[in-house]
Amino acid sequence: MENLDSRLARLEQSYRRMQIVALSSLTLAGLGLAAAVLKEEGHTGELAVSRLTLKDAQGHARATLSANAEGDTGLVLTDAEGRPRALLGVSQDGSPKLRFSTAHGTTLAELIVYSDEAPRLAFSKNGGVEFFSVGMFPDGSSRLELADEDGRPRAILGADEHGSPGLLLVDRLGQPRATLRVSPSNNASLVLEGLDGAVFHAPTPVQ
Repeated sequence: MENLDSRLARLEQSYRRMQIVALSSLTLAGLGLAAAVLKEEGHTGELAVSRLTLKDAQGHARATLSANAEGDTGLVLTDAEGRPRALLGVSQDGSPKLRFSTAHGTTLAELIVYSDEAPRLAFSKNGGVEFFSVGMFPDGSSRLELADEDGRPRAILGADEHGSPGLLLVDRLGQPRATLRVSPSNNASLVLEGLDGAVFHAPTPVQ
């Protein structure tokens, strides 16, 4: 006749087998439910959300990845006070951009690409006035601008669609004062304009 110890050992083994079976059943049921939800939503295993936020140890949002109904998508990084400081995004027209801002929201630097082939980089002062920009246009021409404290372009260096370079210096009233250019035919020219209306040309225009 089976003693008590043997019966207890056999019951314990049966109990453990039941635990394993129950745990396996729950796991399979959970996987089945998750698969059903993903199938119902039309996904194939990925996590699909319209907004994802990462928080620090104090519970402050520090990074937000989102996509809105207008078609804009982006990643925004904030400081410890919750103020946006950096943005990496794509606008609804497909233009990617990278932007850095002050704690008060003023843009200091921005890189953006238009029309798949027209990048532009701009730097601004803390007050928001843009003082430097360089970019390329869809026609192949390029342009670099230096502005004064009021944001008025004062020195413009550029090249046309053929690569012919030119330099233009402008006064505070927006009037050209000096122009240096090399034409597509490799002819160089210099034009200086004085306040009294006098104009100096080099080479001298043919009369």
